[in-house]
Amino acid sequence: MSGRLSTVGIRITHSIPVILGVVVVSFLLTRALPGDPAVYFAGPAADEASIAQIRTALGLDKSLPEQFFIYAGDVLKGDLGQSISTGQPVAEDLANRLPASLELTLTALMLSCAISIPLGVLAATHPGSIIDHLCRVLVTAGVSLPTFFTGIVLIYVFYYLLGIAPSPLGRLDFIYIEPDHVTGFYLVDAALAGDWETWLGALKQLILPAITLALFTLAPLARMTRAAM
Repeated sequence: MSGRLSTVGIRITHSIPVILGVVVVSFLLTRALPGDPAVYFAGPAADEASIAQIRTALGLDKSLPEQFFIYAGDVLKGDLGQSISTGQPVAEDLANRLPASLELTLTALMLSCAISIPLGVLAATHPGSIIDHLCRVLVTAGVSLPTFFTGIVLIYVFYYLLGIAPSPLGRLDFIYIEPDHVTGFYLVDAALAGDWETWLGALKQLILPAITLALFTLAPLARMTRAAM
């Protein structure tokens, strides 16, 4: 038990420089981008006095080291600032969008495990067979093809050519109403509400993105399962 705790402690210690690097790089990138955030937040009709006031409120009038320490302190407190695109706090936007990402990720992971583990077992128990060669092909394709390319191909084939997939415009088609928010997972919330029509609509929207991610994660899982067997 103590050995496992020490291993966890070492891994956490090794992650500290990575986290610090991400904080420093993200701070420098935001400062290196062209444009003045104060001008953006003030609006096109703002005068110099209003822009200067907003620049002071944002802390942009301070030196670069002072801005970094303020930025790092806000990150430690969980204050990620305000989104330029929505005008809402970034932490709030992330919390609102996190259920969609988790629902997609978990669905893709379950689909990937349901295919890769049996496929890896069959490939290991039948070496040199068609199943073994199929496993190798899937592993190679999953590693070689990037997810953005796979997603575009699936949309082109199943939505544009065959017309059997719904339009890739979001979590639900416009003909459906979002279920009452309970967990943020549309499949779960629609099932809890007994709205199976919306549940089916959410599932249809989820299929192609889940397959795209599943193909990417399927490759290492099938390879590890085959090697372990």
